[in-house]
Amino acid sequence: MTRDRETARTSAQVSVRRARKTASWLGVTATSPRIVQALKAAIAVAIAWSIAPLLPGVADDYPYYAPLGALVSMYPTLMSSVRNSLQTLGGLTVGIVLAGAVIVLSEPNVLTISLAVGVGAAIAATGWFGASREYIPVTALFVLIVGGPNADGYSIGYLVQMTLGILVGLAVNLVFFPPLAFEAVGQQLTRFRATLADQLSEVADALADSWPPEEDGWASRSQELVAVGRAVRNAVSHADDSRKGNPRARVHRRDLRSDYEELSALENVTFHVRDLTEVLAAAVWGQPVQLELRPELRPALGRTLHAVATVLRDWDPDDTVQVAFAAAEAALQDLMTELDERRSTAPVTSLGVAATVAMDVTRILTALRPHILPAAAAEAEAESDGEPAPDTTPTR
Repeated sequence: MTRDRETARTSAQVSVRRARKTASWLGVTATSPRIVQALKAAIAVAIAWSIAPLLPGVADDYPYYAPLGALVSMYPTLMSSVRNSLQTLGGLTVGIVLAGAVIVLSEPNVLTISLAVGVGAAIAATGWFGASREYIPVTALFVLIVGGPNADGYSIGYLVQMTLGILVGLAVNLVFFPPLAFEAVGQQLTRFRATLADQLSEVADALADSWPPEEDGWASRSQELVAVGRAVRNAVSHADDSRKGNPRARVHRRDLRSDYEELSALENVTFHVRDLTEVLAAAVWGQPVQLELRPELRPALGRTLHAVATVLRDWDPDDTVQVAFAAAEAALQDLMTELDERRSTAPVTSLGVAATVAMDVTRILTALRPHILPAAAAEAEAESDGEPAPDTTPTR
């Protein structure tokens, strides 16, 4: 009897855990931006298709273009939806004008239809109409071929129903939770800092390894750093676009200007990380140039790079006591001191690699200082200008 109770209790616990996992998965899936966007598109299409037959005149003959207009207006952000909708309507208008010119000045035939489509394609190639540029030649072709003898009625119905669908789509996008992509910005910036920190740590570990080091992945990761930086810039740009015209941005605020400034600093750091990586790789394998790194300098270089990696991992501009940054500056100073001490006893060429890395680290810390120590950076700038330092308390 006891065993049966234990079995029943275990089975019940397993069922509860499965139910919780299922509910969690459903909750995450239901709130996924892609799922929400798909649901909004479905709602907009349904509304557009329902009211399209209610339009008076010739527009009533072409109700199927209203759902198409609703789909055209469905973009991830409100501003991109407005932008693409205006470009679509502009492309439709230009295409209708081209078709009208053929009808007024001549008559539809192989030559005139081809000419109208060719001119439309040339206008589309200018890029003025963005992603909707293909609507120009397509609309001209549809009006001349599908509209035929009723080209004027077809043009009006086409344009009116597309406009209706676009207005419905914009209204749905505005009313039903227009997205704000702020959360992704913080995640991408954190990922960027972690990627740079990992690269510096791997380079530092290679300096402490047997020479030449067995691990060489760090030497070929230059383009990966660039790709991560590009993804972060896209995320910040997307977040900036998502707040424009978005009523939710009045409640959920984020200082994107500081995000852009931090991104610019990290892109600067990326340049110097790539530079010191290439220099150290050349010192190891002699490619693409033959460089020399004195063995006794490797420990100091490794400590310095580890210290800078810690700065990126422990990123917290709100912390008034930046222990990691102070440790990185101290490690850099120790490296500089050692270089100065060896300058009189070693050939200058043998110190070139270490000096280059030290300069890259100096530039990295200089780029990070205004973001990690904003108050100190503001005070230094104010002292140089002879003005009192402003309040630079970071806001998020």
